[in-house]
Amino acid sequence: FTYKLPEPFFVLATQNPIEQEGTYALPQSQQDRFMFSSIIGHLPRAQEIEVIEQTTRSTAPKLERVMTGEELLHYQRIVREVPVVEPIVRYAVQLAAASRPAGKGAPDFVRDYVAWGASARASIYLVLAAKARAVLDGRFHVAVKDIQAVAMPVLRHRVVTNFRAESARIKSEDLVKKLLEYVKPPSSGL
Repeated sequence: FTYKLPEPFFVLATQNPIEQEGTYALPQSQQDRFMFSSIIGHLPRAQEIEVIEQTTRSTAPKLERVMTGEELLHYQRIVREVPVVEPIVRYAVQLAAASRPAGKGAPDFVRDYVAWGASARASIYLVLAAKARAVLDGRFHVAVKDIQAVAMPVLRHRVVTNFRAESARIKSEDLVKKLLEYVKPPSSGL
């Protein structure tokens, strides 16, 4: 059966890095559908104390709606309307393409350590996330710094390391950093 969920329904997924027993890793094609892979470490002590104080009380917190679904959809439309100049789109595409070991012009470190690189979906998400970051920063244009700022959470789960990288203790995050150094951004103040 297929059940239509109301907009703006979306999925958040968590992954416990400690135990995987009884679970199956998502295939790479499924992981590629997630826009971001964000790693959240432990809270600072003051925040952890606050969480414990709030969650061990007998009273439940009072939740207040921040915005309606319609408002969220409106903001999503605004983000999509943010213009992006062609050199910045090309930069996003070059970042994703450079991560593909079989691609023409892939850097040696990608050929050596990457089993599977980022898909075209990564380029799409680099641009969409950069648009959202620009709006949150009060700008209605995307800058190179926006693409660079979202590159890690957009690419880290799409750049799959091979055995050679694992044996050298090279992680996908290391390779994303190298990609950001390798792929030259457009100039002229973008």
